[in-house]
Amino acid sequence: MTRTCRWAPLALLPLVLCGYGTAGEPAASGYHVLKTIKPGGEGRWDYLTMDSASRRLYISRATRVQVVDVDEGKLVGEIANTPGVHGIALDAKRNQGFTSNGGDNTVTVFDLKTLAEKSRVKVGTGPDGILYDPASDRVFTFNGRGKDATAVSAETGKVDGTVALGGKPESAVADEKGMIYVNLEDKDEIVAIDAKKLSVTNRWPVAPAKEPVGLSMDRSKRLLFCSCHSQHMVVMDAGSGKILATPAIGKGTDYCVYDADRTLAFSSNGDGTLTVVGEKGGKYSVLADVKTQTGARTCALDTKTHNILLATATMKPAAGGRPQPEPNSFVILVVGK
Repeated sequence: MTRTCRWAPLALLPLVLCGYGTAGEPAASGYHVLKTIKPGGEGRWDYLTMDSASRRLYISRATRVQVVDVDEGKLVGEIANTPGVHGIALDAKRNQGFTSNGGDNTVTVFDLKTLAEKSRVKVGTGPDGILYDPASDRVFTFNGRGKDATAVSAETGKVDGTVALGGKPESAVADEKGMIYVNLEDKDEIVAIDAKKLSVTNRWPVAPAKEPVGLSMDRSKRLLFCSCHSQHMVVMDAGSGKILATPAIGKGTDYCVYDADRTLAFSSNGDGTLTVVGEKGGKYSVLADVKTQTGARTCALDTKTHNILLATATMKPAAGGRPQPEPNSFVILVVGK
């Protein structure tokens, strides 16, 4: 994912729920921007995690995690002191969540109701992606600088082991039956991991695509959907590694999600598009490119409403450095039918 920068936390700003977005007319698929939420606050962003049951969206904001009620359009709180935070994983049965803190190589364990920190776990170097795997009852961090994955027991909070990956991991997904899949951006591969044995079982190239970053899964058909910087979405058989299709997507993707009920995959692209991929005539192809907003490269799926939530901001040039977000321009776009 995009590397976050350290920013000093600011006071919570009022959250405004606006009307329809500026995305224009609905696309052929029927998806369009329904509304725009303005959480306020400064800082960059990375992964989004949606808890559809509680109606809460978790947003990584460089030094803390913002938590938004997506129905009410209200900022309900923050998880503080998460330096360089990238991702958020949830363990609903224990009422706890986890953040991957790339700034100090830790995981924050927090209470889902109060958002208070419960404990902190030291993991590998540069934790980026993170997920909770119910089959092994472990939380996995995917460590970009360490080129490995750390497995933490969700029950005890202790590190169970490390899996060497041989490349820089980005997003990951669990089949919830004991296997985890993670893409290696610098090796153009998807790696299969046995979540219980903590060992790599397979490596599959994504060629002709390059630089895989987003990853999601159709668990019923055992298919992986991988969005790549080469402007491809790779549709791969999770058992054999065979590539079934490589439909074209927008530029600057950083994440993708799969809606199992609607059997559609979505790639959020920094060029201001949301590519919708589905099966038609026995083949996977692009059904629509929905206009969103420039920079909306990360997303999350609300499984209750089937809406796609995207994060972005208006960026301004910075002399001698990367562009910075304009003050108070950070928004969450809600895309649906």
